[in-house]
Amino acid sequence: MSLATDQDDPNEGKSVHQYDGIWTRRRVIKAVGSVAGMVAAKNSAWAVHVSEVSFVLDSSDSLATTPEVSLAAKQLEAALVARGTTVRWCTSISQAKSQDVCIVVAGTSNKSVQSLVNKTALKVAAAPDALGILHGVIDGRTTVVATGSDPRGIAYALLELADQVALGSTGGLTSGHSITERPANSVRSMMRLFTSDVEDKPWFNDREMWPAYLSMLAQQRFNRFNLAFGIGYDFIRQVTDAYFVFTYPFLLQVPGFDVRATNVSNAERDSNLAMLKFIAKETVRHGLEFYIGLWMHGYEWIDSPDANHVIEGITKDNHGPYCRDAVRLLLQEIPEISGVTFRIHGESGVTEGSYDFWKVVFEGVATCGRKVTIDMHTKGMDETMQNLALATGLPIQMSPKYWGEHLGMPYHQSDIRVMEQPQPGSEKKTGLMRLSTGSRSFLRYGYGDLLTEDRKWKIVHRIWPGTQRLLLWGDPTNAAAYSRAFNFCASDGVEIMEMLSFKGRRGSGIAGNRTAYADQSLVPRWDWQKYEYTTRVWGRMLYNPETEPEVFLRALLSDFGASAGDAKEALALASRILPTVLTAYGPSAANNLYWPELYTNESSVDATKNSEYSDSPTPVLFQTASTFDPPLFSRMSECAAELLGGEKTGRYSHLEIAQWLEDYAAGASRHWVAAESQAPKKNSPAYRRMAVDLAIQIGLGEFYANRFRSGVLFAIYEQSQDARALIQSLNFYRKSRTTWAKIASLATGVYQTDITFGERTFLRGHWMDRLSAIDQDIARVEAKVADAKPGSDPRVAAAIASVASKPTRKQTNLIHHPASTFKPGFPLAIALTAANVESVKLHYRRVNQAERFIVATMERSGQVHNGMIPASYTDTRYPMQYFFEVKHVTGEVGLYPGFTESRTNQPYFVVRRG
Repeated sequence: MSLATDQDDPNEGKSVHQYDGIWTRRRVIKAVGSVAGMVAAKNSAWAVHVSEVSFVLDSSDSLATTPEVSLAAKQLEAALVARGTTVRWCTSISQAKSQDVCIVVAGTSNKSVQSLVNKTALKVAAAPDALGILHGVIDGRTTVVATGSDPRGIAYALLELADQVALGSTGGLTSGHSITERPANSVRSMMRLFTSDVEDKPWFNDREMWPAYLSMLAQQRFNRFNLAFGIGYDFIRQVTDAYFVFTYPFLLQVPGFDVRATNVSNAERDSNLAMLKFIAKETVRHGLEFYIGLWMHGYEWIDSPDANHVIEGITKDNHGPYCRDAVRLLLQEIPEISGVTFRIHGESGVTEGSYDFWKVVFEGVATCGRKVTIDMHTKGMDETMQNLALATGLPIQMSPKYWGEHLGMPYHQSDIRVMEQPQPGSEKKTGLMRLSTGSRSFLRYGYGDLLTEDRKWKIVHRIWPGTQRLLLWGDPTNAAAYSRAFNFCASDGVEIMEMLSFKGRRGSGIAGNRTAYADQSLVPRWDWQKYEYTTRVWGRMLYNPETEPEVFLRALLSDFGASAGDAKEALALASRILPTVLTAYGPSAANNLYWPELYTNESSVDATKNSEYSDSPTPVLFQTASTFDPPLFSRMSECAAELLGGEKTGRYSHLEIAQWLEDYAAGASRHWVAAESQAPKKNSPAYRRMAVDLAIQIGLGEFYANRFRSGVLFAIYEQSQDARALIQSLNFYRKSRTTWAKIASLATGVYQTDITFGERTFLRGHWMDRLSAIDQDIARVEAKVADAKPGSDPRVAAAIASVASKPTRKQTNLIHHPASTFKPGFPLAIALTAANVESVKLHYRRVNQAERFIVATMERSGQVHNGMIPASYTDTRYPMQYFFEVKHVTGEVGLYPGFTESRTNQPYFVVRRG
């Protein structure tokens, strides 16, 4: 695998990378042609053992003597000692023994740093969290400088060296390459959720776990940790497990209020607060910001006779003042808290539009004695709420959902589903959810109308845990693309809800390890340890999308040895399957209804069997389900209509998706076979965990590929009544069923028979449970065969043949140069040069999901097609986005830019305001 560069540096052995206006400069390994070669080269270079190391730390260097830097230095020291290296500390290089390797820990103004900056021509950026690891010789001694623009940057440099030593050898200290890096995303946050009394109390109260967990986050360059409470329920109905749901009484006795949670003693309440203080201090000590999520402010459980706790002492009159005083007291008790996340829509238990209530609560944050960021989950957000928050004078952050409550392909949807678009009369909605299901429904599952160029808040996108919550994930290529997407229109970054988020939610918790393994030999000590590689991929790529492959390979070497490269590629390809499925097939945007990883079958025949998919277009059937990006992807029924002679749109079809899925599955399988042939530790838990999760995901790729083909064929049958299409649909349906049975068999004995992410049948159970619904629907399709009419329409025959063939897209040379900016109130001219093209349609829209795309036919002049976004439309606070629908002279239709072969690009153009 070569290390491609975007732009060569004049200095030999260096490269410069650019992404979203951010530059990183690094030394690169030359002439390495494969992953295996890279591993071999690195291991060979690090074969020399360093027996003695001197840490050089000037106590007068204020950047290098902070708690997070000291902790990171101790971790590097521990890694060296574990390798048999003698470590000593000194205040200058001259104090070190002549044979020592010197590790200089310093800020960028240090003389040693400046010396190596001059020698390497690498300079640490003057940006938050930027780091430098500079190798050279100072005073005749081999020297490694760990430096940074701030304490966190220095800590990252030290933690990178610790990672190299722990997973490689000490030889890297003498043969490593110099690097400087700066973050692509200013916010790189991990959220951990408390949603279950029985499953979450153990880790919450585990004082041994927290330092290890937070150290892992810091090492992978997350700079924020958000501990979320009160998110166990969407609505406070039928509550059974109420622990921490309305959070304050489980932590505090607020003076002036006789408010308590029943069945919680004063001692337990005080212990909870003490534990939270410990977690906050550890978070900050490890160099991360600490946020707390307070998602529920309702205090009356509805239809909940079996709740284990209820809240006493709150009335409508004292509700706001109590919450104000409680949040203020919490922030004063825990000064390490730098941000508070609020859910401000109706699922908070507070009716939308309750501005007086939120004004009082925000006052509690504003009067705590320091600046604390107000982070608002944006569903139901409106201008009045924005202004209430801004009026506090505090920093404001908006956190919209990315791909609904799921994870799709690595870009932002070009548009939202019709179910999220406001409907006529929606402004007249009343009740608990009057805004988020009414005039502001476009903010339910996306960035909505928040990306104005003149906004006064930060935007941090939040990845919800709907698509994949249990199986291993790890794809550096797509993670790099996600990382770039989180800069979209000057966004500030991302917050990721952990794998296993919502485990045991809504009273479905089962005591024991949260990883849901039946095979106890696979259970790690702490649940997050299963996902250390996942965290590595996310964290490193969010920090730097150009991170070298070696960073990921080193983490796999212990269990996979020379086959680490194949294991890495196998997991990467398998990890693309479920996000691709989610993008193309979106029967629900809610994670508590749709779970593609452990899918509940949607019927092709009987809409009454699909009640769980309540936010789908009617009739609620598999082949009519919406995609998550309607302008770019067609439904199965729409694909069928095009195949039967309908107007072609160029949108990506489920036949193309099926091919992508099969290619991912085949590639993952091929690499895994290669990995298995050389892996040295086939009995290790890490190896076996990956083996089974990979096999399940490969099976899911094959299952959905055949299921999608079956759906298109069934839609062809519905539109033509031709028995040939029905029979072929049934054949593919049976193939998908066979694959699902294999998945279920693979998971049996490995995973528990009841994997719980909620109390309803489609949020818990096992792959084996899902077979009966598949069998029942296959029987419904079979019952139609007897009454189906034989057909002879050649269009149907051609459509059926298309389903079975490998789809291709017309490749044409298209040239378009987007404007660097546009001027509001002036027309934006757009030109596309294209040969052998009959016509071009321009699809354009403001970057505002409250609006729909406008489609205009471009004027042709020779090979140039000209279009214009009118001045009246550019007179806006929003950027512009657009793409082209291109009809070739052969009749084929495509989209431009569309997806590249890797499908990691943004498939439309964006032009910002000048």
